[in-house]
Amino acid sequence: MKKEEKASISIMKIICISIILVLISGIGVMAVNSKLNDVKIVLQNGYEMTALTSKKKVSEILEENNIILEENQKTIPDIESEVEAGQSIKIMDKSYQEVKIAEISDQGVETTLDELLENYTPITEKIVVEQVAIPFETITKDAAGGAEERTNKVIQEGKEGLKEITYKIKYQNDVEIEKTVISEVVVREPVNKIVQIQKVTTRSSAPRVSYSGGKWSYNASEFDLLCAITAQESSSSYEGSLAVITTACNRAEARGTDPLTEYKRKGQFCYTIDSYWKRRLNGNYASFVSQAVTDALNGARNHNYYSFRSAGTHSGVNIGGNVYF
Repeated sequence: MKKEEKASISIMKIICISIILVLISGIGVMAVNSKLNDVKIVLQNGYEMTALTSKKKVSEILEENNIILEENQKTIPDIESEVEAGQSIKIMDKSYQEVKIAEISDQGVETTLDELLENYTPITEKIVVEQVAIPFETITKDAAGGAEERTNKVIQEGKEGLKEITYKIKYQNDVEIEKTVISEVVVREPVNKIVQIQKVTTRSSAPRVSYSGGKWSYNASEFDLLCAITAQESSSSYEGSLAVITTACNRAEARGTDPLTEYKRKGQFCYTIDSYWKRRLNGNYASFVSQAVTDALNGARNHNYYSFRSAGTHSGVNIGGNVYF
């Protein structure tokens, strides 16, 4: 009996040792198959912690370390991403925008916004003085009163002023990013330009005309003016034009003046009433108008009246669209 008991005890020892060896081997296999990674977790407040984990997915690593994201938080990399040993998981506000630069080496190095800002070119400042022209103003003085014919005369030429402006300018990568005015100093005041409006005066108010044997003779410019006024009053026909100049000739003979002087009397003919006659200067009238004026100056007449109005406004003799009386 003693031999059998000893044999039984030996067999049980062998079985126990075998079980222990199997358990040790299983634990070793599990340890080999479950590789632990060293992962850094950076909380939003800047606190850093290191986690030793066999997990790879960000969500699983956070869950393993009892970290729960709030609604306004996110992770970098994304919650569903996987991380390797040595990588970091950052918990940030959702409004944070990560900036990444393309891979710059075979190892796939990426740069975040924080790293980019740390290595960014520093900002430099410069004080710059610039000279800027001050424009002058133009002052107009009216010395012509109610005169109809005016001219402008410059009695003082304008001149630009000069001022110096001091700026503080900030540069980054040789690019201007901010420009601030520090001071402005007027070096030279501008000189205003002064223009005076004056009445056009001539040496004599009388037209340059000669009269002999009942005939008037004008120079070229005065004759052109006579024709322009005549055409404005009536340019429908030779008879109509002759009737207009005849009225001026009748008045001139009665008053001892000349036809152009009568044309220029205030409120009598179109010369002082409007300026439409100006568009007819320089020969812009029919040839029969100049012929009618020439004939009248040489004595031709087609009525004995001193006044006329537009047809329909007065009773009288209708000649060329005007009624004479």
